[in-house]
Amino acid sequence: MIKTSDVIQKRWLKAKELSKAGVELYPNDFKVLHDIGTIKKRLEGYNKDVSEEKTVFVVAGRILAIRRFGKAAFLRFMDRTGELQAYVKEDRVGSEAYKLFKQFDIGDFVGIEGGMFKTRTGEWTLLVDSIRLLCKAIRPLPEKFHGLKDTEKRYRQRYLDLIMNPDVRSIFLIRSQVIQTIRDFLRERDFIEVETPMMHPIPGGAEASPFKTYHNALGMELYLRVAPELYLKRLVIGGFERVFEINRCFRNEGVSTQHNPEFTMLEFYQAYATYEELMALTEDMFLFVTEKVLNTNTLTYQGVDIDLKRPWRRMSLKSALSELGGLEDSLFNDRKGLLEFAESKGIRIRKTHRIGKILTKIFDALVEPKLIEPTFITDYPVDISPLSRRSDKDQELTERFELFIAGKEIANGFSELNDPEDQRGRFLQQVADREAGDEEAHLMDEDYIRALEYGMPPTAGEGVGIDRLVMLLTDTPSIREVILFPHLRTVTD
Repeated sequence: MIKTSDVIQKRWLKAKELSKAGVELYPNDFKVLHDIGTIKKRLEGYNKDVSEEKTVFVVAGRILAIRRFGKAAFLRFMDRTGELQAYVKEDRVGSEAYKLFKQFDIGDFVGIEGGMFKTRTGEWTLLVDSIRLLCKAIRPLPEKFHGLKDTEKRYRQRYLDLIMNPDVRSIFLIRSQVIQTIRDFLRERDFIEVETPMMHPIPGGAEASPFKTYHNALGMELYLRVAPELYLKRLVIGGFERVFEINRCFRNEGVSTQHNPEFTMLEFYQAYATYEELMALTEDMFLFVTEKVLNTNTLTYQGVDIDLKRPWRRMSLKSALSELGGLEDSLFNDRKGLLEFAESKGIRIRKTHRIGKILTKIFDALVEPKLIEPTFITDYPVDISPLSRRSDKDQELTERFELFIAGKEIANGFSELNDPEDQRGRFLQQVADREAGDEEAHLMDEDYIRALEYGMPPTAGEGVGIDRLVMLLTDTPSIREVILFPHLRTVTD
């Protein structure tokens, strides 16, 4: 087997020979007039016996394969819209040009001019009038049939993954379409898109461990945001009654198939709305996205069919724990009993956790994996919902929901707490939890309390994990497959 280093050495020599022959290795003056997708679409209506040789197309792309035989060669190349075959003949391009072409390699970028014809096998092929090197590739691509299969290498060298694996390119095209379609959906409903700070003086908006940094000029610590929530609600206070943001959040947590420390979140807020109205809006939005992007409202995720047609199931947290988690009603307010139940199920609970947190830990382990069809879980305890409005029916619960599909949490929403006195009390309890050892608890945010004192209208807000939504729509089991450059440990070659 030829070593990669030997191939690279030979390519460097080819590059030098081409340069000596007057060939510019990295020109930037070739004007592309057509793309492969447009060419193929134009030829769809042509009869198999009709040739397009008289129309000259000017395209460019990366060479994926070359089959040489004597004074002619077939090559396959790709651009952003697809792949196409080309046929290069010495007597058509000229002996000098063909001699230079023989120095081209798989991976090189070329510019090609010519007409189209059909081969005897019926494949539309570009008959080359001229071919020009646009970029010399020094490193060889992985072998076509062996491909790039090492999972970690695929993530570390995503550029190769995208070149070699069409299915991977498709995932990220769908991701782009999903985000654009969400924007269209919200804008049609009079939401405006905004951008809020990535660096916060106080981490807030979610219970999570933040990344910390330091601003030299200001002489102060800052935190990469764990959520944009408190800034978006400041905008509602300021009169932007319908706002949304699609952007990065950062949480200093473990890496897994479900978690990446840097991820994309949609958050949106609507004044004069309730959490129940947001559940209905969420159903509409998810159906709108899947029908626009995938032309269906039924998904298959890891071999399981999931019907997104509404209405979606709704269950209270207590009902879900009882019916699906096997938790007896008598234990819901019995902290000792809950700890014993969790231990019997192998669920690790911190000694500092209050009842609400214990219940959600049990829920995560015993109930969440069973929520395959779209399900809204509602009525979360106040002690784990520090920014949510209390329920009018039960002051110990909140008007909050979480959405689960395919055993994954996809969204979290609630009617917003707009009572500044209640909010201050919740923050103080979070501070006490932090002092007791809960590093993910909220800090006191006096400026946010001050903003609430100016008055926030009745409002509901929601966060949707874009990465997990894309996982669902692309039948992808790992979050790393839907993030272009997921975080990995640093390694040396």
